[in-house]
Amino acid sequence: MAPAASKLRTEAGLGPLPRRALSQYLRLLRLYPVLTKAATSGILSALGNFLAQLIEKKQKKENCSQKLDVSGPLRYAIYGFFFTGPLGHFFYLLMERWIPSEVPLAGIKRLLLDRLLFAPAFLSLFFLVMNFLEGQDTAAFAAKMKSGFWPALWMNWRVWTPVQFININYIPVQ
Repeated sequence: MAPAASKLRTEAGLGPLPRRALSQYLRLLRLYPVLTKAATSGILSALGNFLAQLIEKKQKKENCSQKLDVSGPLRYAIYGFFFTGPLGHFFYLLMERWIPSEVPLAGIKRLLLDRLLFAPAFLSLFFLVMNFLEGQDTAAFAAKMKSGFWPALWMNWRVWTPVQFININYIPVQ
């Protein structure tokens, strides 16, 4: 359902610097799609972990400048760069082939494929890679899967399903 000919306009309401930055980013996406998505995902994943740590410290009324775990954002950057960016890129291309836009209810079928197949597999991979990057053993991985997989998957479905509906149906795959 995403319009194939749709293009993100670089002029819409942006100043000169943001316009140039967006234009350069879109150029990099055209020239190096996997690398650009990997780098973007790595940076955003690291930033997300860093912000999560700050929010957690604020909620616990701790001093935000002390005891931030710098290895957390690094692990997330590694995961985002090597897994989230590249796998997302290829998964969306694969979905386009498996379920072309002309197929009746293509957007709903793609959403179901993403939510029921990709999300659980990707979450399992996340637990496995993070377990490895944290230096944990297989027993720790099994315990984390047993205690955390279903709550994390349910939260993933609740939070990301509306976002993925918009992403799959209205954002061009490129």
